[in-house]
Amino acid sequence: MKYYINKTITANFEQAIELVTEALKTEGFGVLTEIDIQQTLKEKLNVDFRKYKILGACNPPKAYEALQAENKIGTMLPCNVIVQELDDGKTEVAAVDPVASMQSVDNKELADITREIKAKLQRVIASL
Repeated sequence: MKYYINKTITANFEQAIELVTEALKTEGFGVLTEIDIQQTLKEKLNVDFRKYKILGACNPPKAYEALQAENKIGTMLPCNVIVQELDDGKTEVAAVDPVASMQSVDNKELADITREIKAKLQRVIASL
């Protein structure tokens, strides 16, 4: 099973961040965190890396349901979405597949929630 949902788009990196953020909002997600991998690797290791950001996306109602169903599920939240610049000038967007990432959690109620979140993330990626 693939652990992510992805799509390559022709938008430049900065445009892609905006498009992804707006698409996430449409599906009820907010971006809680933004990690700039390029900047972090430069600062910590003094290496050059392509433009690459990790967006920590959260759908508060679904996160609340998940936390009620499984009190340690916070170890797997938020849903990470990456945006990375490719060599050909295109940009790839990929989101975690929550169904794949939570296979080890034996909780039917949580499984139902993760399927709903997966559908939302699939719509986000497809809309780009």
